[in-house]
Amino acid sequence: MSQPGDRPYDFVGVGFGPANLALAIALEDHNARSVREERLTALFVERQPTFGWHRGMLIDGATMQVSFLKDLVTMRDPTSDFSFLAYLADRGRLVDFINHKTFFPTRVEFHDYFSWAAARLDHLVRYDAEAVSVEPVENAGSAGGETTAFDVTVRDAAGNPVTVRARNLVISGGLQPCMPPGVEESERVWHNQRLMTRLAAYAGPEPKRWTVIGAGQSAAEVTEYLHRTRPDAEVCSVFARYGYSPADDSPFANRIFDPEAVDLFHGAPEQVKRRLFDYHRGTNYSVVDLDLIEELYRRAYEEKVQGRERLRMLNACEVIDVREVPGGARTTYEFLPTGERTVLDSDIVVCATGYRPFDALGLLGPVAALVERDDRDRARVDRDYRVRTDPAVTAGIYLQGGTEHSHGITSSLLSNGAVRAGEILDSILAHHRAKEPAPVS
Repeated sequence: MSQPGDRPYDFVGVGFGPANLALAIALEDHNARSVREERLTALFVERQPTFGWHRGMLIDGATMQVSFLKDLVTMRDPTSDFSFLAYLADRGRLVDFINHKTFFPTRVEFHDYFSWAAARLDHLVRYDAEAVSVEPVENAGSAGGETTAFDVTVRDAAGNPVTVRARNLVISGGLQPCMPPGVEESERVWHNQRLMTRLAAYAGPEPKRWTVIGAGQSAAEVTEYLHRTRPDAEVCSVFARYGYSPADDSPFANRIFDPEAVDLFHGAPEQVKRRLFDYHRGTNYSVVDLDLIEELYRRAYEEKVQGRERLRMLNACEVIDVREVPGGARTTYEFLPTGERTVLDSDIVVCATGYRPFDALGLLGPVAALVERDDRDRARVDRDYRVRTDPAVTAGIYLQGGTEHSHGITSSLLSNGAVRAGEILDSILAHHRAKEPAPVS
């Protein structure tokens, strides 16, 4: 895992999901067209044993919510051979996909595309390797204690600590599952992130009643899937809204995901950022594709006609408590219009209750004290996704995700991933060249 001659890597990427995969591709493209002296060295560390992206939600038939053109490279470089179209050609499905007449491939297919790209970059990645701490490395020759690199402690598959040194860090820890307050995952209480893997491992009696908590896309997908694949079971969907809210994917609203929108958002006053974020929450947060909403309504209505209602929509209901009980799980919810509380017993409860950003600053340890903060204790992040630090720190820290406050809704989404990766690589290159000694005339 160490660099030959113990030279620092130009950057170490923490995490190897789609965001850092896009960065690895940008690096590979750069090195392929550069002379030896301008190439960069990098290592990505990933705690999973192989590449994987939301494996637990690879529901058959579920489609992507972004166009295939917003893949790992096309928005940055349409000629790259890491594009989704290049993948289709390699798999022998390009003509078939064209005939399919869709911009939105299935999630299973897009995961296969990501895996195809990741396999071509195995030489840059160490799997089963979890970054656990970061220490600043000071330049012994500098009077002011200049921090020129970071030592990253990585725990390998055997639990052994290994240290790698980097001139820059790019942290992309992804999103972490968020359970309702006070609720823990257990044998009978799941988070939707692991739905398919939990289903495959489940060895208990066939559930007769499922409860799904949440009102977003994942909750609706889980509800649809369980209702479709468990024909003898009742599926109860519990959410505080009166109904699922449709996603706003209209062309003008989608401009919030344009690269230029990131420029404008980053430079806007704080109060404007908050307004723009609130205006366009409906493009991404707790919303559902209209086709899926209509399909679930069609099923619920059809069951009313037939007199056998397996799909129960418990709307305007706020979840008060979820706990495991012998042989199942118990949900207590309150019907908001009247305040009446009801206890609902199920075999399994699936919490489709969202995600929270990875705590990048928590990983940094003592280095976190060198990060500049705003008046709400958030990291100050420049337009190139480089965290502002004490002037004595010349090594760079870059964030992929966790920058909604500075860069807007696209911070952790696929929509702008290719462009974001290019901007981070360009920034690393610019700082690298600035540190190079001037040529002798």
